[in-house]
Amino acid sequence: MGMTKAVGILGGTFDPVHNGHLRSALECLQQFDFDHVRLIPSARPPHRTQPQATPEQRMMMLHLAIKNSQQFIVDDRELKREGASYTIDTLKSLKAEFPETALYLILGTDALNLLLTWHQWQQLLDFCHIIVMQRAGAPLTLSDEMTSWYQAHLAKPEDKSLLAGSVWPVTLTQLTISATTIRSDVTLGQPPTFLTPDPVVSFIEQLKLYQ
Repeated sequence: MGMTKAVGILGGTFDPVHNGHLRSALECLQQFDFDHVRLIPSARPPHRTQPQATPEQRMMMLHLAIKNSQQFIVDDRELKREGASYTIDTLKSLKAEFPETALYLILGTDALNLLLTWHQWQQLLDFCHIIVMQRAGAPLTLSDEMTSWYQAHLAKPEDKSLLAGSVWPVTLTQLTISATTIRSDVTLGQPPTFLTPDPVVSFIEQLKLYQ
């Protein structure tokens, strides 16, 4: 990898991965000219219901979803790590691996609103930039503390030369697809066609996931 190329990081349970995840990751890659985006499935997310599919099944769905996309990489470091899947630990691990590369953590506005509850959240910007994905025309509503933090770290154009430290709001073609809705639809016998890549649809059907 080139020394100056940036890397995007998209974490989540990916239970299952869907086109909303993939489209958002692609648009961030294009806007920021990333070398690649790393898709990092969470093993034991501390702030949400534990995944229904096994780690191996979620990994396989990710691999199937991106098999023709060389600029996406599935990264299993959280699945290999013991304990809760804290983002700060993942960032420290990535920074040790890519010390001279700018890392960009990709978050939605829902995750940004919960950032105050994250483990060592105030250290995140020591290791990465944060991209905040917003829907066109949707206002960003934050608590007073988060508003102050957000405005204090809002990116300036020259921050692109830095390895970490800034918050970058971006407007994307965010597809309102939910993994929760996909699981519910599958339970009701409705396949998630056009919501997730076809190989993932086939995998869900073959293993009777979420039924």
